[in-house]
Amino acid sequence: MNYFQLFGIEASFDVDLQNLSSNYQTLQKTVHPDKFAHASAQEQRIAVQKSAQINDAYQTLKQPLLRAEYILIQRGVDMPNEQHSFGDTSFLMHQMELREMLEDVKSAGDVDAALLEVQRVLSSEYLQLTQLMRAQISENNSASNGAACDNLRKLKFYQKLNVEVDRLEDALFDD
Repeated sequence: MNYFQLFGIEASFDVDLQNLSSNYQTLQKTVHPDKFAHASAQEQRIAVQKSAQINDAYQTLKQPLLRAEYILIQRGVDMPNEQHSFGDTSFLMHQMELREMLEDVKSAGDVDAALLEVQRVLSSEYLQLTQLMRAQISENNSASNGAACDNLRKLKFYQKLNVEVDRLEDALFDD
């Protein structure tokens, strides 16, 4: 089952989330357990399975990084796992610098300003990388799909850093 076909939308990185949500609600109504209350056990089980598939598809397509990964997998791109080593040493060095920047927030004279600066830098770089990956996915050839895969892995690093920023912010400002 192709998730994009399931929702009747174009297979693209850019998705109309309102349309996706509307289609999701329509599909869920067709397999809602109440509709199968008087059906056989097998029909009820099938309805639950279809509902779960629709939920999985919706969760995948509504999240940009999951959507990008799904598109690339559908194209046959071999997605390395997160433990797979990363060949871009300059990116890895930059990640270390960003982690140091985040660590320095704790001892900054103006913690608010330091935290805002980290958030600004991460947001800006995440946006730039997302736009690059979007263009690569749109290009859709072997080289661009491979590059999009590499950038998706980089975006996952940023996503983890943003979680760490949120945790740090909670730790610093929860009294």
